[in-house]
Amino acid sequence: MRIVSGSHKGRRITAPKKLPVRPTTDFAKEALFNILSNRFDFTELEVLDLFAGSGNISYEFASRGVPQITCVDVHAGCVKFIYKTAQELSFPITTVKSDVYKYLNASNATFDIIFADPPYVFELEQFENLVEKIFQNKLVKPNGVFIIEHPKQTDLSNFFGYVESRRYGSSMFSFFVGDG
Repeated sequence: MRIVSGSHKGRRITAPKKLPVRPTTDFAKEALFNILSNRFDFTELEVLDLFAGSGNISYEFASRGVPQITCVDVHAGCVKFIYKTAQELSFPITTVKSDVYKYLNASNATFDIIFADPPYVFELEQFENLVEKIFQNKLVKPNGVFIIEHPKQTDLSNFFGYVESRRYGSSMFSFFVGDG
């Protein structure tokens, strides 16, 4: 994986092969960040990266100047890799080793952007539970967005707060906003 833009543009980051990750492709990531850069000033954001995996999305946010990023993943190796990489690159990333649902239930923080890239074996009910937890716990700030990356075969358009989906290759990004 590589960082597409910002202060570390072009930098390649190689996650250990033993990590259970499937990083977002550069093509899909570049398209996502083109959308977000037209909606947000990155230098004023607080971002939550759920199912953070290799940290790919968080590194992109950090390279573009986001001052506060929280990564949550249940896998100790992923959390350790993100922490080590963030330290090496002086990125403002806080890592949390936790089950995502437990984190969401315990958190009282709010975020401008929440990004989730759950395992592709997720069932529709699991996606719906994730959306419900985010909005019931009021984790998205007014004018913020919750984005889920998922397979193109999965339709999330009937869930609360759904706004749109964008397809890039075999990946889809579905965007959700709350009442704010």
